Amino acid sequence: MIINNNIPALNTYRQMGVNNNAGAKAMEKLSSGLRINRAGDDAAGLAISEKMRAQVRGLDQASRNGQDGISLIQTAEGALNETHSILQRMRELAVQASNDTNTLEDRSNIQDEINQLGNEIQRIGEQTEFNTKKLINGDVSSASTAAAHVTANDLHSTMGTATKLDGLVDSNGNNVGIATGDTITATWSVNGTQQTVTLNVTDATTQDLGALVTALDGNATIGAAFDGTDTSQINLTAASTGTTNQINGFSIEVKSATGVRKEAASNTLSGFNTTTAAADTRADGSLEFQIGSNQGQTLNLSISDMRADTLGVRNLQVGTQSQASTAISVLDEAISKVSEERSKLGANQNRLEHTISNLNTSAENLQAAESRIRDVDMAKEVMEMTRANILGQASQAMLAQANQKPQSVLQLLG
Repeated sequence: MIINNNIPALNTYRQMGVNNNAGAKAMEKLSSGLRINRAGDDAAGLAISEKMRAQVRGLDQASRNGQDGISLIQTAEGALNETHSILQRMRELAVQASNDTNTLEDRSNIQDEINQLGNEIQRIGEQTEFNTKKLINGDVSSASTAAAHVTANDLHSTMGTATKLDGLVDSNGNNVGIATGDTITATWSVNGTQQTVTLNVTDATTQDLGALVTALDGNATIGAAFDGTDTSQINLTAASTGTTNQINGFSIEVKSATGVRKEAASNTLSGFNTTTAAADTRADGSLEFQIGSNQGQTLNLSISDMRADTLGVRNLQVGTQSQASTAISVLDEAISKVSEERSKLGANQNRLEHTISNLNTSAENLQAAESRIRDVDMAKEVMEMTRANILGQASQAMLAQANQKPQSVLQLLG
């Protein structure tokens, strides 16, 4: 009888323990704000949540990486902005020096400023850095093997080695008017020094384009070859590999026997464009920006060598009208190279800005998904804790009642 009467008390005690445990768990969840505080709360949910957390933190860091990448690009682009300004000033001085109203002393003074500006471009290229990493001295350029600079002039398709100079035509097929007695002068710059080759047209009816090539061929600095596979093209190849030996500002001027410049012929023969860029032997120093949370999610950026030596504007000579005229062409090429590099940097910066926006959006959405798995529903858990507290208080009261039942047996014994 006594044992049977104790069974309700034991059952009530067990239920009270269950309710107390439920209340404790609800309190733990409410205090931590997490539905899953240990693996036992939801083993599968914990594994999924931790994987999502890794992705979220990776995305957040990748976003910061992108911001750092933009800062690096802006540093390099800012230096090139100043390089642009200096090149524009140098070109302005070259145009000034081209005017024969200047005396030798005037050109000497202009030359002094040109020299200092060239040295400043060199200094900017060598010393611009981000977090001690050099940016525009070639250290972060892509891998390259030594290559000789090649520049080519695409003539009219009817041109060939047998075409006589008096039959030379422009790209539209119009005769450019080279005649006997004319003078053809080719000028260019290598490492800041002007080079010149002159061809006297003794007989335009018998001399052909090969004569022009022969005049250039064997020059101490530059070699020229007429491409027999493409008879409408003149190729000029630097005598040596590397950027210091590249051909800068190559132009040809045709003058009549009386010294008058022939525009059509000069323009036709001066239409040279780089077909093979000069290159120095370099290991790959390009930059890898980690712009994702996982392996391989990177953006590669290389920045070309933008020093004055590479641009061909260091020690640029403007002491004579001819040198100044060549300097203008050299500076035009240098300005174009810097513009191309700045354009590339700007495009990469814009790409990184879009990347950062996408990373932030992805991180936000993934964090929301992780929250739904890991975080507690506060309203629901308050309700559960209230329920557990009520049941706990009720079971405690019932336990007291259950413990009173054995007392009735004792009264019979009395």
